[in-house]
Amino acid sequence: MVSTGSTDGGAGGRRVFLASRNAKKLAEMRRILAEHMPDIEVLGLDDVASYDEPVEDQPTFAGNAMLKARAGLAATGLPTVADDSGLCVDALSGMPGVLSARWSGRPKDDDRNNALLLDQLHDVPDERRGAHFTCVVAFCAPWERELVVEGRMQGRVIRETRGSGGFGYDVLFEAAEELGRTTVELDLAAKDAISHRGRALREIAPQIATALA
Repeated sequence: MVSTGSTDGGAGGRRVFLASRNAKKLAEMRRILAEHMPDIEVLGLDDVASYDEPVEDQPTFAGNAMLKARAGLAATGLPTVADDSGLCVDALSGMPGVLSARWSGRPKDDDRNNALLLDQLHDVPDERRGAHFTCVVAFCAPWERELVVEGRMQGRVIRETRGSGGFGYDVLFEAAEELGRTTVELDLAAKDAISHRGRALREIAPQIATALA
């Protein structure tokens, strides 16, 4: 557990807090922010003193992301990044959307969510299985105006899971730029280049670098 309340990361480094304990999400953010700030230290929820995390009850990705970013800043005193993301399926009028992580109910379970989505789309023809992933990233710091950016990855939902690892609906989604491979089957560089989170992080990373300079 590290102390909070300062952006100094030691040895000239800087600290930023990502309000998540998802190891893959933390790794992705570290890779992308490091391109702009080689000495950046990204802390996750398991690296700071525990606090009451807000209920994600907002109707939009931006609302939930900002809710988490503000709560993280208030609890840690550190410049805070938070995101909210989900899958928006055309044939389901944009759902599951902000409900993506808990689409099949609680507790959250990726396998159950994927099974439910496939069942809901079982009679939808291939040409109507369009979808996109959305990620909104919010940034809050004591001395900086709040920042919000959005990234999208267009593609389609396939008819059966393929690949292993990843998280969420990765095993069911083919990006428009990589048809024939699910996003979980892409290497990290290829996924970072086209993913909704990668796009949002690359847009906000230089702004965070400027704020922490």
